Amino acid sequence: MSKAIGKTGAVRALGAMSGTSLDGVDAAVVITDGARIHGFGESSYREYSAEERSVLRAGLGKWTGPEVEAAAAVCDAAHAAALAEFRDVEIVGFHGQTLAHAPRLRGTLQVGDGAALAEHLGKPVVWDFRSDDVAMGGEGAPLAPFFHFACAKYIGAERPLCFLNLGGVGNLTYVDPRFERPEERGALLAFDTGPANAPVNDLVQERLGIPWDADGKVARSGIVETGALELFLAEPYFARMPPKSLDRNDFAEMVGLVKELSDADAAATLVAMCAAAVAQGMEHCPESPEVVLVTGGGRRNPVLMEMLRVSLDCPVKPVEDAGLDGDMLEAQAFAHLAVRVARGLPTSAPGTTGVSACVGGGVVSVPDA
Repeated sequence: MSKAIGKTGAVRALGAMSGTSLDGVDAAVVITDGARIHGFGESSYREYSAEERSVLRAGLGKWTGPEVEAAAAVCDAAHAAALAEFRDVEIVGFHGQTLAHAPRLRGTLQVGDGAALAEHLGKPVVWDFRSDDVAMGGEGAPLAPFFHFACAKYIGAERPLCFLNLGGVGNLTYVDPRFERPEERGALLAFDTGPANAPVNDLVQERLGIPWDADGKVARSGIVETGALELFLAEPYFARMPPKSLDRNDFAEMVGLVKELSDADAAATLVAMCAAAVAQGMEHCPESPEVVLVTGGGRRNPVLMEMLRVSLDCPVKPVEDAGLDGDMLEAQAFAHLAVRVARGLPTSAPGTTGVSACVGGGVVSVPDA
């Protein structure tokens, strides 16, 4: 228990997220007691430079070595700069930057020094959220579902719904708000659906020298190559029952499937793969959800959103339609989770990561007096 935030009552918590899309650092304040959301505060975004993205990209898939050390330095410096501008917060949730994720083999690696960040900010910092989950047999991902449950309560949802995060990797959270607590059996089901923005980002970076396909402009004029799509859906990952998770580069061969296609056709096919993976994942939902609320950068791609609307049997909407912030939801999640960790509450459960029992992962670092 962190004495800095006490045992009860809502506090102003600051969360930060740097995702596998490698676009930048999101930072946001949530007013929460760890169980319920009481409100939302200010937020900011610190974009990575092209040089910083290059350093981070070089560290992807590596566990040790100079590339990992360089990526860690970029992560630490960017977060220190992004978070220092916030005032009157009582605790910080720091996810770090995922470089490698193989829970069934070597574990999971998020670079970033939470103890050093606590000293820099003069605030308690909760970090290393995933290691305890993996140590207990879990996938270590996704971790936002407990926050999604709180969001469903906050918006007054009464029937099951889904949150679909489309970052570098796609992940789906099925929430049944009829339950009282997220750790109850049946309250949540969560898993990675498959690749999302990462393959398209890699394609346009390699071919066109741009970091992402803004507004789906490249994909919009393309034609989907159905043969490549069928090969993609034959991957064994899609036959696995959830919970399950992916590394950013687990489907690196996707780009190979479209290498002979034009830029537009290749981008359209990769986007179709993302949508098809989501449609496959939706089959695991215990009940048909009332709505799928989309968060992450993918919701800004009109080509992808239209494919999802055609593929799914329920309404598909950006989370803004429910009064939430799709740019900051992941950062807000780690603010909420930080309070849960500090107060001894679980942050993952068998239904969200496949962990053997509910666990509250995370290390709390308190600055020296």
